[in-house]
Amino acid sequence: MLRIITDFDGPIMNVSERYYKVYQYCLEAVREPEQPIQQLSKSEFWDFKRSQLPEREIGQASGLTDEQAQAFATLRKQTVHTLPYLHHDSPIPGAVETLSYVQTLDIDLVVMTMRREQELDEALARCGLGRFFAADRRYCLSNDYVKTADIKDKPRLMARAMRELAPASTWMIGDTEADIAAAQAHNIPVIAVLSGIRDRSRLSLHNPNCIAANLQEAVSIVLDQSGMQLQPATPLTLHQPA
Repeated sequence: MLRIITDFDGPIMNVSERYYKVYQYCLEAVREPEQPIQQLSKSEFWDFKRSQLPEREIGQASGLTDEQAQAFATLRKQTVHTLPYLHHDSPIPGAVETLSYVQTLDIDLVVMTMRREQELDEALARCGLGRFFAADRRYCLSNDYVKTADIKDKPRLMARAMRELAPASTWMIGDTEADIAAAQAHNIPVIAVLSGIRDRSRLSLHNPNCIAANLQEAVSIVLDQSGMQLQPATPLTLHQPA
């Protein structure tokens, strides 16, 4: 049996609008009433995020003082994953079609995310994605889980999945170093995608097996490496990585 474990944010969901809205909110909340600031454009902000520039430095680049930038970073961490902002997330173009295609094949499809259960449920229901992942194929954090760091928490989630899931030929698709670490800890081949929150240079540092443009291309690589032929009517139109 072939299994694909995919991260949620990055391969499937575009979180850039949520992150930018939270950036704008935190910038306004921390600045003084008459203080001049230099609000970054969404593309500038997202480039900073994808290159892993620390939040404090993003605040400084926006015109905040060092003290304000630290407050900005703290507020952002407290706000970015809260339910009022989650409705800004939306499926990445082509992701739903790819999931639909995978569902027609003899592939065990699993989602593994650092979202809490209520955060994952919100997106699955709002975007009609629940049909792709059975309840026992959803690996996420409990609502009361005390997070440490994704690079530690995600391998723990993968360890749980490996205990609970039947043996299979497994691939991981993700967009961060935490996804890569979780897969490598269990000798699972991992494809990093450029549609998420890390750019090519950051992903390359962690030595994934492949880097693909998006979920469509990653799935095509998995199928090719597994000796499965795409059907003529496949929705997996490949795009060159940026």
